Amino acid sequence: MAAPQSKHVYREIHALRGGKPELGDLALNDFHLVFRFPPESQILADPSTPKKPPKQVWFAFHVISQCTLKTTPPSSGIPSSVRIQFRDFTYVSFNFPDDQEARDAFDFIRTRTCKLGSIEKLLAFSYRPPPNSPENKINGWDVYDVRSEFRRQGISEKSADLGWRISTINKDYSFSPTYPALLVVPSKISDNTLKYAANFRSRARIPTLTYLHPVNNCTITRSSQPFVGLRMKRSIQDERLVGACFSAATDSLGNPVATASDSSPSSSHVDLSAESADTDLSLSETERMEDEIIAGNAFYDEKTGKRLIYGAQQHNLIVDARPAINSYAMQAIGMGSENMDYYRFARKIFLNIDNIHVMRESLDKVISAIKDADVSPFPPNRDLLAKSKWLKHISGILDGSAIIARQVGIQHSHALIHCSDGWDRTSQLCALSQLMLDPYYRTMEGFIVLVEKDWLSFGHMFGLRSAHLNHESWFTVDSDALAGSAVKPGENDGRGDAIENALASARRFFNKKDASADTEEGTTVDEAKAAPTSGPESQATRLKDVSPVFHQFLDATYQLLRQHPTRFEFNERFLRRLLYHVYSCQYGTFLCNNERQRHEAKLMERTRSVWAYFLSRRQEFTNEQYDATIDDHTKGRERLLFPRLGEVRWWHQVFNRTDDEMNSTINASMATAERVAAYQASSGLSDVDLSRSDSPNSQLDTQNRDIQSPPSHSPQPPSLPLHKSVLASVESAHDALTPETRSPPSFQKSSSTGEMPSTPAALQDKISGLSIVQNVQSVIGSLSGNTKSQNGSDAEGHSRLGGSSRSRRSHEVDADRELQPME
Repeated sequence: MAAPQSKHVYREIHALRGGKPELGDLALNDFHLVFRFPPESQILADPSTPKKPPKQVWFAFHVISQCTLKTTPPSSGIPSSVRIQFRDFTYVSFNFPDDQEARDAFDFIRTRTCKLGSIEKLLAFSYRPPPNSPENKINGWDVYDVRSEFRRQGISEKSADLGWRISTINKDYSFSPTYPALLVVPSKISDNTLKYAANFRSRARIPTLTYLHPVNNCTITRSSQPFVGLRMKRSIQDERLVGACFSAATDSLGNPVATASDSSPSSSHVDLSAESADTDLSLSETERMEDEIIAGNAFYDEKTGKRLIYGAQQHNLIVDARPAINSYAMQAIGMGSENMDYYRFARKIFLNIDNIHVMRESLDKVISAIKDADVSPFPPNRDLLAKSKWLKHISGILDGSAIIARQVGIQHSHALIHCSDGWDRTSQLCALSQLMLDPYYRTMEGFIVLVEKDWLSFGHMFGLRSAHLNHESWFTVDSDALAGSAVKPGENDGRGDAIENALASARRFFNKKDASADTEEGTTVDEAKAAPTSGPESQATRLKDVSPVFHQFLDATYQLLRQHPTRFEFNERFLRRLLYHVYSCQYGTFLCNNERQRHEAKLMERTRSVWAYFLSRRQEFTNEQYDATIDDHTKGRERLLFPRLGEVRWWHQVFNRTDDEMNSTINASMATAERVAAYQASSGLSDVDLSRSDSPNSQLDTQNRDIQSPPSHSPQPPSLPLHKSVLASVESAHDALTPETRSPPSFQKSSSTGEMPSTPAALQDKISGLSIVQNVQSVIGSLSGNTKSQNGSDAEGHSRLGGSSRSRRSHEVDADRELQPME
């Protein structure tokens, strides 16, 4: 691809990142902001210096999450600036000596970002790899084929019937517009029955197969919520379909596997915290069972003395990812969750995973903690990091996925997973549980297939969740016009923007109750019942639909990779680059909201696939520690892997921070906990003995905990009300792991108030205010004529924009993150 032609070039602009300014030239083209340093004027001014091309950093417009124009009157002597936050958590400010240049640059970026109107104006429709690039030799669109993937799982027309068939009922997407064209359903269920069952599921997203275990032929199926309503309606066809999903499996000899229909309760749901002895879901117990099975030990019923066959006692699950209260609230608008009186062949659990609005607010708090990375060299605000509860959410998703993986892989049971419409939390749980169950998905090709199958084909709304067309409200004007300064007629001094921001805040406050309703996708009831369209109106960004759902999946995958570094073929950078390209719009893979829209937009013919990019650079994304050997008799090489929730940490690389900056508090807390545990073990003290000395209410808490949970060799979480899931304990665990940060007494007094800042947050706020701009002005004045370029280059041929401390805390700049000028 030829180098894009620059539409605007601004000379001798200061870029500020990590509190350190860098002098260079800023060029804007249709899709990128390109900062070149040192500036051309410095290169030409010294003819004796060998001519070297300036270093370049490319920023894609579509990755912008916030852009603020800070205007100042000429008399103030403070440069106007354009401050940009990117969704790959890169933060940079550009200081312009001329106020009009800053306004022109801001308007140009806004026009090329949030005023496109159609995805066809995105970079993906113009991008072509260079002629000699290895990327041209790979067609990424061919990596995933649904028939090939299910043939790998053992399902095809030519192989033995395992109780499943591939239906073409949705080949033209008229049956369910958000589902894939090919659906794997039980062989005994006809397409006619499927049509009736579709009327009972939101958006006709019926229970359909996503994974068949190759050893025990147990299954993971997925769907949307049923239309139960307050009258507790039922559907005979849906009950038959779900029952067939749970009875379709056969063992390795072709014999049908019986289901435990007699032992399932008739209650609406099961609280796993009260039955952990029966379901055996704790990680330590799971590991013990696996060790005993590998050693050949037999299990016997204590009452009858009969030998128990491992996996014969099934506990088939209907997994509702939502909090129970949210599913009950959905009954008021005609939806809800299954009435288990009609699904006696299974039991139901709620995983208490919050909806997209809670997750969006959680990430917003994380961003608030690190948002001053352009002007401040200080570490993140750890108070806000703890309050975001981001790690609690990641732990909850991992814990729910592990429950499903244990049910399928160890309990030899089936699982049906759904949330509201079945394309957010459902995709997270399905993909992560398969990642724990099947080593194939831990290879590079396998992970690509997993993303294609459970995210893209099953209709995760990447277009809306990722806001590819951006939003007007993400571009704001912050005016520093001084009192008494002249404002020309028709000129906007920023006061109107402030009023608009205040009104928008008021609207958000009064609409907060409606926005938090658990329709999961942020849609109204009428929209939830209607199929989404594929026209321009479905492409426009709606703020209530934006949420980091796929980001959370990649974060959870990172946790597994970090805890099991030899079990994954791909490395951490693979996940980080994948997150970047979800937003970059350089490839067509993640455009649109479902398979039907991609088919109608002809993305396979008109755009490139991101998988060609990764596969053509396999060496860069391969994990050097990867061990492909699978041996269930060797610890560390088993087929199954599970997360260790106590070791969940911040994915510091994705936030462009060091491990110490993000995780030092948690690591210190864990070290203290280990010392306390060691002391307990050496002194013979128990958890109960310590808890009695902690608080006057601890004895009552201990009694409640003893009633609700069986004895265990591992410390138990704090007691929970009976109506809550066991996963609710994750929040309290992570509150303990992320204590509030105390402000050190050595901070200087505030220059404006003369008082000590109460927290590091107060100090950072003052740094990011007007005072830092004044300090920067003096720095710029001293550097404006003699700023030298950085001599170092990163591992990929590009210099890291920023200071020495920020360079060390940030990891390699990805050269392919921004397009390079080609001949």
